[in-house]
Amino acid sequence: MYKDLSSGVKISLTRSISTSFELYLASIGWDEEKFSMEDYMKYWQSYFTESAAWYDKIPQEVLVNPQFHEEIAQKIDEVIEKVLTEEPTQKQIDSIEKMQQQLGTEYTYSCKAEAAYVEQLLKNQLNQ
Repeated sequence: MYKDLSSGVKISLTRSISTSFELYLASIGWDEEKFSMEDYMKYWQSYFTESAAWYDKIPQEVLVNPQFHEEIAQKIDEVIEKVLTEEPTQKQIDSIEKMQQQLGTEYTYSCKAEAAYVEQLLKNQLNQ
């Protein structure tokens, strides 16, 4: 069912997963102990029903089909894995190190998305 969707809908759906995942993690401060897959799924559902372009482009009978749900669950796992394993860029690393030296902080980060979160957090601290 997922494979039968247009490439534009698949791209939009994938983007909604990654964007909502990163927003959810930011909302909990990237704290692993606060992470709940159930809470993320609620967050994603709210996100795609309010903000995602793909939701209205998939027929209702597909949206309620259990096979589609299984395929989407697999896609969610794949996207989350990709988000969590993508390495921070050298530019991010350099920027974060510079700001941490200025602020005397020692935030850690393990992926590109988390580095973006830390970088923004440090920028906000510098602007205060």
